[in-house]
Parts: sequence; structure tokens; C-alpha cells
Amino acid sequence: MQFSQENLGNHSIPARKRPEIFLLRSGYFFIIFEEMNDQTSLGELELLILLALVQLGDRAYGVPIARELALYRGREVALGSIYAVLTRLEERGLVLSMLGDPTPERGGRAKRYFELTREGLRELHRTRRVLTELWRKLPALDPAPALDR
Repeated sequence: MQFSQENLGNHSIPARKRPEIFLLRSGYFFIIFEEMNDQTSLGELELLILLALVQLGDRAYGVPIARELALYRGREVALGSIYAVLTRLEERGLVLSMLGDPTPERGGRAKRYFELTREGLRELHRTRRVLTELWRKLPALDPAPALDR
């Protein structure tokens, strides 16, 4: 299906951001596929992990990050999820990792330490600006509901 002003209505989508649309059954169902090759925004867990790295300092590793998230989030996050996000963040150049020295307490295995890069700090500031602006534009909300703690 090609995009035209008539099937986009009043919405204007830049050519490079236009999703592919496939009709499945008589136009009642459709799927929108958007390529996310240039993923620039942070997901919730990515943002929380970067903030935990700032809080913990330069040589943070999985377990303290998990504790920090549980403390502020009010629920535990699986270590596997944390390491998967840290790997993605490292691939994007937002964090660096390094292996520490092997320790007898870990059966001779080394810990992988993580630290925020300058690009990671820039991304945190950018996300903060975006979220702050979005919150400012909201109409006044009722008081926040009490957290279940």
C-alpha cells in the first residue's frame, strides 16, 4: 500500500519514518511495521539501569545494579534481564564494560564491571529534557496514588 494524503488523513509522516502497512483481511485488520534501526530513545529499564550506574559509580556490576533497581523500583529485576540490557547499552556506546580480577569467592571467575560513557551521560540528559518537557505540558493531575510498599 502506498502512502498518499487521502489514506493518511491529516497526519503527515516524513518519508523516512513511514511505516509499512499490510492489510490482512478486508481492511479490518492491519499491521504496522516500523523499522527501529536508529533506536535513540531509552526504554524504561535502560533508563533505570543507566541511572543506577550513575548512583553506584564507575565500577558497578550486576548484583549491586539489581539491588539498586529493587530499592527504587519496589520489585526485583532478574540479573539476566539486567545483563541483556547492559549488553545492548554497550553495543550502543552508552556504557563500557571491563573484567575485574578473578576472585576465590567467585570460584576464580572475574566480575564484569560497567561504567557510563560520555555518550551515555548525554543520552541521560537528553531523556531527562524530553520527559521533563512532556510532564510540563500535561494538564494538572490528581495527586499521585499511594505506592504499594
